[in-house]
Amino acid sequence: MDKILEGLVSSDHSVPVKKAIVKKVVEAAENEATEEQCRALFTLTTRLILLGEDAFQKQIGVQVLDAYARYHRPEFELFFNKDFVLSLLQQGYGQLDHRDPFIIDYIHCCLRLLISCPSVLETFSVIQVEFLRMVCERPEPALCARLSTLLLDFMQCTPRGKSGVLFCQQLVRTISCFQCFASQEQELREYVGQVMKVSTLLQNIWKAEPATLLPSLQEVFAIISSTDPSFDPSIALASLVQHIPIQMITVLIKSLTTDQNVRDASMTKALCRMIDWLSWPLAQHVDTWVVALLKGLAAVQKFTILIDVTLLKIELVFNRLWYPIVRQGALAVLSHMLLSFQHSPEAFHLVVPRVVNLVESLRTDGLPTSKAFLLQFTELMHCMMYQYSGFPDLYDHILEAIKDLPKPSEEKIKLVLNQSAWTSQSNSFASSLSKQAGKSETGKTGLINLGNTCYMNSIIQTLFMATDFRRHVLSLHLNSSNTLMKKIQLLFAFLAHTQRVAYAPRNFLEASRPPWFNVSSQQDCSEYLRFLLDRLHEEEKTLQVLESSKPKVPSLVGCSSKETSSEERQESRLIETETKPADDQRTLIEKMFGGKLITGIRCMQCNCISEKEEPFTDLSLAFCPAASSQKSPKFQGPSEEPKLLCQGAVNGGSEAPEPGSASSLASNFHYEPDTNEPPLSVPDLVNYFLAPEILDEDNAYFCEKCASLQRAERTLKLVSAPEYLILTLLRFSYDAKCHTRRKILDNVTIPPALRLPVHVPTPPAQWSSASSSPVQVDSPESSENLAKKLKPSQGDEKEDGTQRIDEVQERAATTTRTVGTSAAQTQPIPHLTERMWRKARPLVASAHLS
Repeated sequence: MDKILEGLVSSDHSVPVKKAIVKKVVEAAENEATEEQCRALFTLTTRLILLGEDAFQKQIGVQVLDAYARYHRPEFELFFNKDFVLSLLQQGYGQLDHRDPFIIDYIHCCLRLLISCPSVLETFSVIQVEFLRMVCERPEPALCARLSTLLLDFMQCTPRGKSGVLFCQQLVRTISCFQCFASQEQELREYVGQVMKVSTLLQNIWKAEPATLLPSLQEVFAIISSTDPSFDPSIALASLVQHIPIQMITVLIKSLTTDQNVRDASMTKALCRMIDWLSWPLAQHVDTWVVALLKGLAAVQKFTILIDVTLLKIELVFNRLWYPIVRQGALAVLSHMLLSFQHSPEAFHLVVPRVVNLVESLRTDGLPTSKAFLLQFTELMHCMMYQYSGFPDLYDHILEAIKDLPKPSEEKIKLVLNQSAWTSQSNSFASSLSKQAGKSETGKTGLINLGNTCYMNSIIQTLFMATDFRRHVLSLHLNSSNTLMKKIQLLFAFLAHTQRVAYAPRNFLEASRPPWFNVSSQQDCSEYLRFLLDRLHEEEKTLQVLESSKPKVPSLVGCSSKETSSEERQESRLIETETKPADDQRTLIEKMFGGKLITGIRCMQCNCISEKEEPFTDLSLAFCPAASSQKSPKFQGPSEEPKLLCQGAVNGGSEAPEPGSASSLASNFHYEPDTNEPPLSVPDLVNYFLAPEILDEDNAYFCEKCASLQRAERTLKLVSAPEYLILTLLRFSYDAKCHTRRKILDNVTIPPALRLPVHVPTPPAQWSSASSSPVQVDSPESSENLAKKLKPSQGDEKEDGTQRIDEVQERAATTTRTVGTSAAQTQPIPHLTERMWRKARPLVASAHLS
C-alpha cells in the first residue's frame, strides 16, 4: 500500500483522481496489515507531512497517518516512541532543523493519536525536558506559539516543580526577545496571535501551579528594570499583565517600592517600559498597573523618578490617544500623570500643542465611543488650564476648540486636583517606613507635605537654617503656650533634637495659616512669610506693652549669686546684652529682618527735596519692562559716557534723567549689546529697584514750595540693612491688551555674594551726592570682599559643624555690606541652596548680612 501511495503522489494524475485514490487507501486502513506494512506507511506519511512539496502532499500524509494510526494503534505506538520523538526534537528530520515549527505540529498530531496509550507517559517526560531546552534557546514567536498550542492541549508535557518555575522564567525571558517585523496588517495580526498563545500558556501554568507566579513576575521586573543599553525588551511582555490577578496589585507594588535593593535608575527604566506597554493592542489592565506603580512611588516620596518619567513619557502617552484600541487605557495614565504633576506646568505644556488636533479628530472620526471619550478628555484639559491659569496665550486655541463642550465646576476641579496630587497618596507601608528610618545623611529632619503645604515647609526650613534667628528663638523665655512664637520655638527645638527622618508640622500649620488660605490649595510662600513675620512682630509688641505696664519686682537672683559660678554669670550677662539691650526695644523680627530705606522726592523745578524714612522686612523686586530687549549691566570706567539706568516715568514712558540729577550721579554702569544675552541676576533686579524714577503727567508730584504739580524724581536709599535680607521676585505682570496676568519666566541667576549699598543719612544739601550706588557682585574667590557668612555658634557646632563657613575679615573702609545669599529646598539641607529661588511663584530667599 505504501508503494501505491508513493507512486500516486509522484504521478501526473489530476488532483480529483489523486483524491479518489487516496480515499480508497484511507478506507483500506480497516483491513488487517502486518507490522512491516504499517511501519512503511507511517514512515511514508511522516515524510509527506514534514517534507511534502506542497500543501496537497502534506494533507495526504495527515489523512493516511490518522487512518492507519487509529486502526493499528499498537503498531503506531511502536513507531512513535520516545526515541523517535527525542531524535526529532534534537536532530530534526531530513533537511528540517529541530527548531522548525512543522516538527512541533507533527508531534502534536501524533500525541492526539496516542493519548490513551500507556507508553505516551514516557514521551511526555522526554517532551518536558526538550521543551525546556528549546525555550532556553529563545525560539521565534512562530515556534513558541506552536509549543504553547501543544502544551495547552497536553499540560502533562509541561515541566513540573523546580523545572516548572525555571520553564516559566525562561518563557518570560523568551517573550522579552520577541521582535515584530510585520509590514502588513495580516502579518501584525498573526504576530499578536502568536504572542497571545504564549501568554495564555503562562496563565494556565500559573493557575495550575501558583508557586510559579511570583518567580515569573520577578523575572518580568528584572527584565524591564535592566539598564543594559544593548538590550531593549519587547513590549510583547504587556500580554502577561492581563493574566496577573488584580488582587495582587497592593502586595506587588508595596514589595517593589519598598525594596532597598531596587535602584532609582532601575525603577525609572521599569516604569518607562511599562508605559510603553500601552501601545500593545488587546492588553488589559496595563493602565491599572502603571497608575498603581505611580501612586506607590509617590507614597514613598520617590518624586525624582516620577518627575523624570513624566517628562520623558508624557508625549508618548498622549500620542496613544489617537488609536482607539488603546485610547482608554492611555487616557487613564495621562490623566494621572498630568493631574499629579502639580509643581510645574512643564509636563502639561509639552502636550498643549497637540490638543486641538486631537479634539478635531475625535469630533470627526465617527466612532461611537469618541463622544464620551471627548467629554473625559475635555474635563482633563479644563482641570489643567485651571491649575496653570497664568498662561492664557497658550490656552486660547484650546478654549476655542472645546467651547461648546461642558465645563466642570470649580469645586469639582479643586476636588480632582487635591485627590490626584502626589502628596495625597497615603500608604500604610510608606508611613511605617518613615517611622522606622533614621535621619538622613545630612543630619537634618525633613518636613512632610500635608497637602500642598510646600509654601509653609520651605519657609520653616529657611527660618530654621538662619542660624542667628534660630538661636534667638530657642533662647527666649516664653511662659504662654498659646503664642505663635512659642509654637515656632517648640518646632525649632523638635527639628534640632529629634531623630525622626521627617516631621508633620500640623499644629504649626493650624496656628500660622492665614485665614484666607484655602485648605489643601497651593499658596504663595512670600505672602505666607510676610503674614508670619507680621504676626510674630505684633505679638511681641503686645507682650512688651503688657510687660511695661506691670510693676517691677526686685529680682531674687542676687540671693543665690554665691551659688553661681563666675563663668555662668558672665555668660548670662553676655546673653542678656546680646538678646535684649537696655536701649533697644525692637522686636526680634525687627532685629533679624528689619531694615530701613529713605524715599526721596526732588522737585525738578526748584530742586526742593522731601525725604521719608520707612521700615521694611523684605524688598519686592520687579522685572524691568524692557528686560527682554536689554542686556546684563556691565560696569564701565569713569572715562566712558554712561547710558543711564532708570525706571522711567511711572506712566510707562521712558525718561532720561537730566544732567545733575541723582540718577546721573548714581549710575556708573550701562547696558551694552551682548550677543550671548546672559540671564538677569539678582544684582540687576536690586539695581532696578534702587534706580531713580521720574514722576510726571498723571503722576506728577505736588511740590509744597512751588504750590503746584511738578515734574519730580523719586529715589530709594537703603540706610539700614537687616541681618537677614528677604527678596521677593514679582514674576507676574498685567497685560493691558489681553487684560490678564502673565507670568515672567526669565531665568534669574544668584551670585554667591553681593554688595548691598547701605548709606549713612546725610544732610539734605548733600542729598544728590549720596544717592544709591548700584549693588555690586563679589567674586567667591575674593575673600577680602566678603563679610562674615553664616557661622554657627559654639553651641551649634555639633549640630551644624559640617556646614560651617569660616568668618572672613571685613573691610573697614567700606560703607556697603556684603550679602551671602542662600535659599531653601523642599527638604532640609545643610546649606540653603538655589532651588527656592527657582520656585514658580514669587521668590522668597534669605541672605545673611555681616
